[in-house]
Amino acid sequence: MILAIPRGLTAMLGAMVLALSVQAEPADNLLDFSTTDVRGGEVDLAALDDQWVVINFWATWCKPCLKEIPDLSDLHDRRSDVTLVGLTFEETTAQDVQSFLEKHPASYPVALVDVFDPPTQFGTPKVLPTTLLIAPDGTQRKRFVGPVTSEMIETEIAAQPDFGQ
Repeated sequence: MILAIPRGLTAMLGAMVLALSVQAEPADNLLDFSTTDVRGGEVDLAALDDQWVVINFWATWCKPCLKEIPDLSDLHDRRSDVTLVGLTFEETTAQDVQSFLEKHPASYPVALVDVFDPPTQFGTPKVLPTTLLIAPDGTQRKRFVGPVTSEMIETEIAAQPDFGQ
């Protein structure tokens, strides 16, 4: 049996295959970011030489986000080559986040993100939690959408031939 594909559909399928095969240009250096955490401390990713950076978008109302905090804190504390930063993606105040963190402590810095003007270099999260793994050279190596574990992050780091340890 011979299947005839209409000419317009053939062109559209060809364009889709081409689009899927083209590699995206590397993003700007994602470590070119600084902010103030909810406790008033400076968070400057550019100062983190030779570090993997984990950016975790989360919210206080997000149950999976809450579940991640102890495991991500452990990763942050255990690995000298990994720095974690929590970006609170909700309309709230630094004081409210501080109060929340007193009940659910995180060992890593946590900053507020303006949900109407989030940092463009990370992309706007569509789902919470969303976690980015940024290599020491400032390139994004993985975007985790949904809950993440330290094991998932460490597996991804180990899989990077140019940076894995």
